[in-house]
Amino acid sequence: MSKNVLVTLLAIIGGIVVLGWVLKISFKLLGLAIGVAIVVAVLAGGRKLLGGGK
Repeated sequence: MSKNVLVTLLAIIGGIVVLGWVLKISFKLLGLAIGVAIVVAVLAGGRKLLGGGK
């Protein structure tokens, strides 16, 4: 194998690893954002039902 082929293979593998980490982190943050949105919606709905809002 020539040096260029080896460098290309390592770059592809490195890119896949980095992409995997990025996807993993983004899905964790997405889950957190969905959880926060649900809590905010429940609190806003509860406040409206209780008549606490203006």
